[in-house]
Amino acid sequence: MKIAVVTVVSGRHEHLTAQMHGLRRSSISPSEHIVVSMGDEDITDVVRAAGSDATVIRMDTSGPRLPLASARNLGARTAMGHCADLIVFLDVDCIPGVDMLARYAAAADEAKGDRSLLCGPVTYLPPNPAGWSADALLVATDPHPARPNPPPGAVLVGTDYDLFWSLSFASTPSTWQVTGGFEEDYTGYGGEDTDFAATAQAADVALLWVGGAHAYHQYHPVSSPPVERLDDIIRNSALFHRRWNRWPMTGWLDEFERRGLIERNDSGEIRRIG
Repeated sequence: MKIAVVTVVSGRHEHLTAQMHGLRRSSISPSEHIVVSMGDEDITDVVRAAGSDATVIRMDTSGPRLPLASARNLGARTAMGHCADLIVFLDVDCIPGVDMLARYAAAADEAKGDRSLLCGPVTYLPPNPAGWSADALLVATDPHPARPNPPPGAVLVGTDYDLFWSLSFASTPSTWQVTGGFEEDYTGYGGEDTDFAATAQAADVALLWVGGAHAYHQYHPVSSPPVERLDDIIRNSALFHRRWNRWPMTGWLDEFERRGLIERNDSGEIRRIG
């Protein structure tokens, strides 16, 4: 099976380097690692310094919001143009577990061409200035409790598509074409992955949780809720409501509302206060 890993990136050079080292440790090697650089002219140097032969695609950006949806679509088109059998999307923050690619490949083979999104467990790592070896990742494995974590080798059919995260998932080209990819009207932070999952559900694409396909999200400072992303979240939430007649990211929106930062209504109107 020809596997292409797609990573979109702007900044996070150390995280990208750790990811490439993780791919090198993988029990099966990807046929290609496609790195889509969103306006970051240094990515080629970062890739070469890590000793990787990843394919770097430069994507021009304009404006303050990163085109995450468009960048992932570009990576997918490149993978399909290179005849990939399976496309694995891995955010730059994530280090793949040693068996992640093998588990995704086995699940795709078991699905036998049925339309499905393959999702693996994700562990959020603490800071570790010394870096993460394969053994250290194994010890640190503690998947996020909000999402399914089947035993290694097991595949669980999911029903709650809002649990889909774009930071680690896999799709065959045929499934990708059924979904149409990510909606590119989403820019900046939030909403595009929930929209993608809703599109997949509407197209009767199965959501499969793949046991043992572990990814490890590297530490970086975050805020909860992400107030610094408020404008992006307002814009993308309004777009999502127009498309699906419901709100995404309800936990964050509820907290923004509780803090008096936004007002919204059931008609899909949302605005920033102050």
